Amino acid sequence: MKHWTRRNFVKASGASLASLASLNLPNTFAQSSPNERIRHAVIGTGGQGTGHCRAFAKLKDCEVVAVCDLDPARRDKAAASLPNASHVKKYDDFRRLLEDKSIDTVSIATCDHWHTPIALAAILAGKHVYVEKPCSHNVQESRLLVKAARQYKICVQHGTQRRSSGEAMAAVQALRDGVIGKVLVGKAINHQLRKPIGRAPVSQPPAGVNYDFWLGPAPARAFTNNRWHYNWHWFWDYGCGDLGNDGIHQVDVARWGLGVDYPKAVVCSGGQLFYDDDHETPDTQTVICEYEKCHLIYEMRLFTPYALEGHDNGNVFYGTEGKLEIGRKGAVVTLKDGAVKKIDGAGENNMENFLAAVRANDPSRLNARIDLGAISADLCHLGNIGTRLGGQRLEYDYVSGRITRCGGREAEANALLTRPYRAGYELPYGG
Repeated sequence: MKHWTRRNFVKASGASLASLASLNLPNTFAQSSPNERIRHAVIGTGGQGTGHCRAFAKLKDCEVVAVCDLDPARRDKAAASLPNASHVKKYDDFRRLLEDKSIDTVSIATCDHWHTPIALAAILAGKHVYVEKPCSHNVQESRLLVKAARQYKICVQHGTQRRSSGEAMAAVQALRDGVIGKVLVGKAINHQLRKPIGRAPVSQPPAGVNYDFWLGPAPARAFTNNRWHYNWHWFWDYGCGDLGNDGIHQVDVARWGLGVDYPKAVVCSGGQLFYDDDHETPDTQTVICEYEKCHLIYEMRLFTPYALEGHDNGNVFYGTEGKLEIGRKGAVVTLKDGAVKKIDGAGENNMENFLAAVRANDPSRLNARIDLGAISADLCHLGNIGTRLGGQRLEYDYVSGRITRCGGREAEANALLTRPYRAGYELPYGG
């Protein structure tokens, strides 16, 4: 079945997104005992989604009862990995899965361009949502997702799991307490070696895969293996580059540590200095978010195995009295006099935190609430917009949802705040 708009959903199934959208939906899980076993489903069963299956299945009083993927091989493998494999329902269409009223929660680990459409549909179906990063493919989707979650009082957790890290939470509190004095710069580091993907010829999609449905809201393009599993990250139609893939974790922590939201301006530069292949997204990128009293700096190089300031993926905060680093070796403070102090803290599993908020029917208990995740996703989107337009300094007004300055290219920049949605795959919620 090709189309999934409200009208066609009503015609093709018993679940009406149009009628759901017109209701102030109650939280169905909250009407039952908070001690009841949560029935969870995973949509998208690649590497990340299979990880979701295993992680949720290990949590107390949670059962993964359904999986969904357009690739039958991945779908079957994910189902087989579960302890209750023989009872797991398998779907190739998320709309059918969302019709199941016994499902309380879903996690979404599809390609980026499907994150918001599926999340919105899940919210309209009354499901609580754990959505992988980035929650959106563009800024307009972020705004709609936050609005829908608030309107329908649904718990939506973002997959920026460092928000649940004990070390990160303790480090951010230390910054608030002035451990390094006044914090002036927060750096987000993404330094790693990602091998080239080569050039893939047009070919036939794998057997049993509805490739047109996989494309969904994206433009209709011929299939190649590079547009398929994982490498879709490097095409603007489906992904957000490594800034939206890995970098969003570091951007989120930097923003959290600085205590800021939307900047007054974003300065961007980047491109392909290393790759000569099918990549569309940058292998080298610098994004500077300018705030009144501090700067957030993102640095990305995908052609080197060497760490930047000791980090491949991490954060460094610079203050008037020292620096604070958060990386693979934990959180460490180095003061001006050379004194070094390690910071420790107790955290929790981001998925467990999600289920606790669901049981309490209280989105405010989420560590990585969608309104927090959406801002970090938007900084990545704005950085990509400036980069795609040749390295521009842009100014974004959150209230109006418009880019007000972009070196005379405001019309082009504003067009990239959203996307044209292919006929039949328009968003199911318009705010």
